[in-house]
Amino acid sequence: MIRLARFGARKQPYYRVVVIEKRLARNGRSLEIVGTYNPRTNPATVDLKRERIEHWVGQGAQLSERVGKLLAKYPVSAPVAA
Repeated sequence: MIRLARFGARKQPYYRVVVIEKRLARNGRSLEIVGTYNPRTNPATVDLKRERIEHWVGQGAQLSERVGKLLAKYPVSAPVAA
């Protein structure tokens, strides 16, 4: 499952987008970190590794509801060739 794991201090959340087995705890040992999300910046900072997320979804991983919304809300701009 691909979901958010909470980090940061009390009342200052910072999230990692992680690939983790569904049965494990929210902040348990993850298989891979595929992005970050910081809702405290204005606007919110989102950094996602789209290729790795697509790889894990292809392997059968499911997105949590919140991660699905992040993927829809923050599209990645096309890389600029030099």
